[in-house]
Amino acid sequence: MRSHPLRRHPFVEVIWLTAIITAIGTVVVLNVPWLPHQASDQAAEMDTLWDVLAVASVFVFALVASMLTVSILRFRRRYGDEGDGVPIHGHTGLEAVWTTIPAVIVLGAGIYSGVVLADIEEPKRGTELVNVTGQQFAWSFDYPSRGIRNAGELHLVKDRNYLFHMRAKDVIHSFWVPEFRLKKDAVPGITTDLRIKPNRTGVYSLVCTELCGLGHATMRARVYVEDQAAFDRWANARKKAAPPPPGKT
Repeated sequence: MRSHPLRRHPFVEVIWLTAIITAIGTVVVLNVPWLPHQASDQAAEMDTLWDVLAVASVFVFALVASMLTVSILRFRRRYGDEGDGVPIHGHTGLEAVWTTIPAVIVLGAGIYSGVVLADIEEPKRGTELVNVTGQQFAWSFDYPSRGIRNAGELHLVKDRNYLFHMRAKDVIHSFWVPEFRLKKDAVPGITTDLRIKPNRTGVYSLVCTELCGLGHATMRARVYVEDQAAFDRWANARKKAAPPPPGKT
């Protein structure tokens, strides 16, 4: 029994092959633990954005791979063929389609990313300011409201909103705690901002992700997310150990 001509059409083959690859790829990218556990409210939004962009990327890959596979299998030069084949003119409609699809995907990704970024950067009530300074090859932290300066560790209270004012003394550095998901450059001469609300207690690692010199790989600091009592104990100990202001005994 002969198959229906429509089922053998190359466009139909591209469609079902794209669907199969997209389905398999989506299952893979959504189930592989690419990222560490979430430790901030912002991490959930970033992970959702990651999943959406990953699935869109799988679809684009599946479409391109399907078109290449079908073209190679159906239109390859076979034994006994002579010449280069019949010259054909481009298909205007098809060209419009494969230009529109990536344009829509990129535009949609840009709009969605902008919405997520606007929500993350929206000011929140009860936000505490922390000044973050990057310098080859270390981080330091100031808590203006608590009189704490030049701390070598970042201590944060769970479920509290924070605003980081970030500066660099020498070259560009980049503030990144993988569990928080957010990353921001500290640039000499300007102040950049980062908002975060940690929601999971633990000890994390702050790393610099901008190549800043020979000691770049060692530019790390510990980040403690703790309850209010533990933070108060650290803050009080820090104040007692701090040197007196200039001019005072």
